[in-house]
Amino acid sequence: MPSMDEARAWLLLCPGRRRGADGAAGRDPGPVTSSLIAAFAAELGHRTAVVHSSRLVLGVEGGRLTLADTGGRPVPAPAVAYARLSTPRLSADREITLLRHLAAMGTRLINPAEAVLTAVNKFWQIQQLAAAGIPVPDTRSHTDAPLEHVLDAGVPEPCVVKAVRGHRGRRVFLATDGKSLRAVMGSLDDRHPYLLQRYVAHSHGRDLRVIVVDGRAVAAAVRTASDDRLVSNLAQGGTHTVCTGRHPDAEALAVEAAGVIGLGVAGVDLLYEADGSFTVCEVNCNPTWRPDMPGIAEAVATACRSRLEASG
Repeated sequence: MPSMDEARAWLLLCPGRRRGADGAAGRDPGPVTSSLIAAFAAELGHRTAVVHSSRLVLGVEGGRLTLADTGGRPVPAPAVAYARLSTPRLSADREITLLRHLAAMGTRLINPAEAVLTAVNKFWQIQQLAAAGIPVPDTRSHTDAPLEHVLDAGVPEPCVVKAVRGHRGRRVFLATDGKSLRAVMGSLDDRHPYLLQRYVAHSHGRDLRVIVVDGRAVAAAVRTASDDRLVSNLAQGGTHTVCTGRHPDAEALAVEAAGVIGLGVAGVDLLYEADGSFTVCEVNCNPTWRPDMPGIAEAVATACRSRLEASG
């Protein structure tokens, strides 16, 4: 691949704060990133580059936005970029600032900064989805009100409790009723608000993950908990079974949800309702996938190529 000052399309890697001595990511790329690198090289050839956010310096000079590498060499903003973000460490002051800077310099982002911000806040996305008529679980949340006062106002029972900035199924649990939730309130990390949601019993321990790229459901898999856990995330020991095309209505709902949030690439998690319908649980802006879900990286690379060709 060419250097970033020659490429018009970037695979932008923003790994968060853990870095090695050279300032790059402190670990080898995983299978998802590796598949994206290969797909971008095959689809875009000399027009693309893999760029680490740790190599970029943002600036304003003479009233104009600038971009340079850490050696001080000017770098032109790419025409198109797809950013892989470390969702747990995502910062408005760092990664979002970079995305905003690139967009202001004319870069077309596959996942725009505003859509990323909406996706990483679980209540923001519920607000947006509900306003668009997308089915979501009944939910309570709070700002300055103490959690105990939220319980006084009434919450669904049983109640799924999740942190507004949780990820990979962590900080999610089922409270059978308000009394049991009050018993553990003192143990909850209150740095972020919580969501208190209707428990979809028919979907306990399973969900449907759909990968959406540019308005198309590219792959889908049923994720199932390995025991009696509520969450089915693979990071929590769950398993998955690829089922692309088996649930067309669910895939269509996932495509609609990704479009409402504004993401070109999304992982949409759907819950099974008892009547056979689906409810949107979450929309993720940085989805991962397994090798038995082929074609996703290629679809992302194609999305970049189509935008690059449209830009002239």
